Amino acid sequence: EVQLVESGGGLVQPGGSLRLSCTASGFTLSHYAMSWVRQAPGKGLEWVSRLSASGISAYYSDSVKGRFTISRDNAKNTLYLQLNSLKTEDTAMYYCAKGGRAYNEIENDSRGQGTQVTVSS
Repeated sequence: EVQLVESGGGLVQPGGSLRLSCTASGFTLSHYAMSWVRQAPGKGLEWVSRLSASGISAYYSDSVKGRFTISRDNAKNTLYLQLNSLKTEDTAMYYCAKGGRAYNEIENDSRGQGTQVTVSS
């Protein structure tokens, strides 16, 4: 069974950091482009970042560029998202998913259950 399980979310003050993890089972992460997306309360799904299958190319939305870093540990079959300099507008449920055909698309049915990030003082 193909499954993605996100973890690492929590409550953090503005300017703080978190590292999100996404562990895959049933398939090998390094065979696919993988993405992070997020959904803030009352808003639609927003693409955040994508890592190519090779692990060489990383892409970011303008809203997180320079603050977030996507990476992967092939031995652990796990995708990461390092969140630095967090802002209140980063508050959202964060999901990982297989990347779609375009850099900012995902295979929606591959999304995990998500991990909540709340940025508040």
